[in-house]
Amino acid sequence: MSRRYQARPVEPIKCRMPELPDVTVYVERLEDRLAGRALQRLRLLNPFVLRSVAPPLDAVAGRKVKGVRRMGKRIVFELEGALFLVLHLMIAGRLRWLAKNKKPPGRISLAALEFEDGTLIFTEAGTKRRASIHLVEGEAALAAMDPGGLEVLEAGPEEFAARLKADRHTLKRALTDPRLFSGIGNAYSDEILHRAKLSPFAQTSSLSDEDVKRLYDATRATLAEWTERLRREAGADFPEKVTAFREGMAVHGRFRKPCPVCGSPVQRIVYAENETNYCARCQTGGKILADRALSRLLKASWPRSIDELD
Repeated sequence: MSRRYQARPVEPIKCRMPELPDVTVYVERLEDRLAGRALQRLRLLNPFVLRSVAPPLDAVAGRKVKGVRRMGKRIVFELEGALFLVLHLMIAGRLRWLAKNKKPPGRISLAALEFEDGTLIFTEAGTKRRASIHLVEGEAALAAMDPGGLEVLEAGPEEFAARLKADRHTLKRALTDPRLFSGIGNAYSDEILHRAKLSPFAQTSSLSDEDVKRLYDATRATLAEWTERLRREAGADFPEKVTAFREGMAVHGRFRKPCPVCGSPVQRIVYAENETNYCARCQTGGKILADRALSRLLKASWPRSIDELD
């Protein structure tokens, strides 16, 4: 590493919002466990998690679960009588299954969905209360909550290209915009862009047809492969460890570790509560992208290429 580049390491951002592969496995296990069974009661353990007022929450009592589905990064329980219970895990929300009469964890528990033989606990780590529950009535009310992102695993290349180039964005921004693409967030966008060999800061309007096709293929392959991998890890059990930092990822959460393709150290840009991970040699022609905070601090000492770090 160049002697000039001696910035203090930034701690990785620990928690990540569950994305399409994680939410898909949650939904499948919830469907297996709860479909056809009556929700006896929904008990709020933190009143701030409920973000709707009508219908009243006690309307769910005794209604059977007709099915569980994914809507973007949200989990939707379809109940008898056209009621829909919508859970958004946000960044730190998670679900746990507890045996009947077992006490839920204290401060992190937001709500308890009680069934005959057990309870589904909705938890959220940390102090920021972002996770939410909505109860709505009718398909139209549910559809109004859908951001409208394209389901890439169900879409053809033409649909993908049209959605990608509908507006001018960076690739990172486009992939993670829930109005453009469904269920893709910070972690899997890093993996997709690394697989497609494209810079996270490349503009959607500047992509060639070949670039778009490569991105389409990489998006579908990444989401499908990780969904299948998480299915295997969970087996028949309810998923317990839901995290975006996973062994086997190419770049996400692997700052300064070797890229599995070329061996160069993975780079990172930190902004607000997010970070972008990428390989400069594979994705940006060797150029190190400017991190606003560090590049301002280091000024002339900020390395311009991956070769300056060797």
